[in-house]
Formats: sequence, C-alpha cells, structure tokens
Amino acid sequence: MAQAPQGRAVYKMADVACKCHGVSGSCSLKTCWLQLAEFRKVGDQLKEKYDSAAAMRITRKGKLELVNSRFNQPTPEDLVYVDPSPDYCLRNETTGSLGTQGRLCNKTSEGMDGCELMCCGRGYDQFKSVQVERCHCKFHWCCFVKCRKCTEVVDQHVCK
Repeated sequence: MAQAPQGRAVYKMADVACKCHGVSGSCSLKTCWLQLAEFRKVGDQLKEKYDSAAAMRITRKGKLELVNSRFNQPTPEDLVYVDPSPDYCLRNETTGSLGTQGRLCNKTSEGMDGCELMCCGRGYDQFKSVQVERCHCKFHWCCFVKCRKCTEVVDQHVCK
C-alpha cells in the first residue's frame, strides 16, 4: 500500500487567500492564509501519485531501496510502498474487498466503470432488463405534477 508523501504534494497545491479589513474597504489591515485547492484537484493529484508509486524493499540495514533499479529514485514528494495493494477484483474477507463479480458495468466505457477494467479480464454477461421511469410529466395548476409510466427494455452487463 502506498504511503503518504508527508503532505508536501497537497501543501504545494495550496493557494494564498487574503482579506482586507479597514474603513470603507481601505485595506489598512490585511489577513492572509493558506487555502487548500479544490477537493477534486487534490484527489486527482493524489490518484496520479498513487498510480506512479515506487515499489521499495527494506534492506538488512533497515534502509529503503528500489525493487527495480531501472527506475529513478523517488523524490520526497513521490509515494512509495513496501507491501503491494490487495487484489480488489476478487472477494477477500480479510481486506474487506467485495470483489467485482456480479457488479453492473458499462460495456462502452473505457473508464473505471467499463466492463474491461471492472471485470478484471474475466469477461461479462449481458442480460435484458425492463426499466420503468416517469415520463411525459405535466404541471397542473395548482399545484401538482402528473406523469405517465414508460417502460423500456435495455441491455445491461454484469461481471463474471
């Protein structure tokens, strides 16, 4: 599991925010503080660091060294790990992983919700599902909305 980079990466993303105080906004006194970047930006940065974390091992002298010496030494802002992350594809009571078998996936997506990635190469099954939704809704004065129920047969996919 990757270890935190001692907060340096997140700290570097902080911005200085200031507020003026004084009569009629004269800014005779200015208060400034560090403000974290927006949550999504911080999350994306940490995910990028996690994906490029360096595998390390502990030597007999208790020092960390790279498992693969072809890679560059990690900087103080990089994530490193000694133990690999568990396999979240398979159910594992010890790690709390439910696995991905039986989970709905998106056949056309190349992202995390896509069948190729989510099903971990095991493939997926397709089935037809009837979905009932409210449709053709109209507002009636005053004050309610009346809708019809529309049914649609859709293809869905689940991981094997």
